[in-house]
Amino acid sequence: MSESGKVYLVGAGPGAPDLLTLRAARLIERADVLFHDALVHPEVIALARHAIVIPVGKRCGRHSTAQRFINKRLVDAAREHAVVVRLKGGDPMLFGRAQEEIDALEAAGIDYEVVPGITAALAASAHLGTSLTQRGSARSVAFVTPRIGEGHDPAEWVHPLIASDAGAIYMGVGQAAEIAQRLIGAGMSERTPLVIVENASLPDARRFYGTLASLPALGAREMRGPAIILIGSQFVERVTEADAAFTTSAVAA
Repeated sequence: MSESGKVYLVGAGPGAPDLLTLRAARLIERADVLFHDALVHPEVIALARHAIVIPVGKRCGRHSTAQRFINKRLVDAAREHAVVVRLKGGDPMLFGRAQEEIDALEAAGIDYEVVPGITAALAASAHLGTSLTQRGSARSVAFVTPRIGEGHDPAEWVHPLIASDAGAIYMGVGQAAEIAQRLIGAGMSERTPLVIVENASLPDARRFYGTLASLPALGAREMRGPAIILIGSQFVERVTEADAAFTTSAVAA
């Protein structure tokens, strides 16, 4: 490695500032430069009291910073500053495009470290009080996304999800109708229970229970923040007891 600075790819967690790890908080406070995603909580960014703060968020359907430009800026910043923090929502290594940035840093001879964060699926499960794994019934969980990056071929996500006892679908609410169609077409029952959790870990978190058949209607609701879809038999009681009436009215509407 060269005598350049070091880049830290840091997980900001699912949203709540107090779910940030101690290591992450200390690095943010030490940062000379902080590059952050669009959905990182302002209180987390505020920890970077002495840093040059640069937003590089990528939001679906909105103007965003090209990944190759982010890669270059990380390399350039590390050549001028000792501590460069790249702050990512959730965990950097799960749907966080971390590998592209790691590859760019390694190619440039820049030292780096990855600092894990709590991913949205775990925060959503905690919010619901329903485990993604349950002894005797749910021993496998698939984390998938139907989202396709620019210039990339479609990935196979349907069959891994069907083959698992439970699943977490990231960045999928905007494609709810397509997700339901593909899963049902591949053999998953229309009655499979699921829940959409919006703003997991934050005070304004909301949950919407339903089934695979009602997913298009649930996904059509106005969401005020990032949302994740959890699917599995462990949600059946909540769907039956708490949200059957809502599901019926939502489909009718």
